[in-house]
Amino acid sequence: MNYLARLLDQIGLGGERVTMVNLSSAMGARFAELVTEMTEKIRQLGPNPLNTMNPRRH
Repeated sequence: MNYLARLLDQIGLGGERVTMVNLSSAMGARFAELVTEMTEKIRQLGPNPLNTMNPRRH
């Protein structure tokens, strides 16, 4: 994961856009928390900075 995060940083996408978590099937509540946290983080980061075809820009 560290390699992928560094690679995303190098290409300008941002390594904080990727994460990996290991959970058991008994951790449904924790999964929901992590998804909510990651969704908020992605919203704060905004759209993909490499997407030149973003319809909101035109």
